[in-house]
Amino acid sequence: MSSEPQAGLSRTFIEQQRQRLVALRRRLLGSEQDGLAGERDFQLEHGDEAAEDEDAAQASSRHEIEQALHDVDDRRLANIERALQKIAEGSYGCSDLSGEPIPLVRLQSTPEAVLTVHEERAREARG
Repeated sequence: MSSEPQAGLSRTFIEQQRQRLVALRRRLLGSEQDGLAGERDFQLEHGDEAAEDEDAAQASSRHEIEQALHDVDDRRLANIERALQKIAEGSYGCSDLSGEPIPLVRLQSTPEAVLTVHEERAREARG
């Protein structure tokens, strides 16, 4: 990490953010592993039971929800990795798109933010 503060942020703040990002990454990876283990255990316990149409529909619906959550977690993990990389590069707190400073309040609420709120909304609107 450079000796100068990044995007006007103090070294203390950046180190706190790095620690938060590492903890978030650990928690997200742990919850994904717990989910996979739970699904495997359920299949081992109930795999040979006759499945009714309603059970299949519920399982399909549950799978869609779990996939959507998994996709959100994947995006969040990618942002966490990118934010950690930006800390190492010395560019944490600056938008990946415009280079503009990301407001402190956004970084406090979402330490993995790599875009401003406006840029994030525009990206989501484009799909």
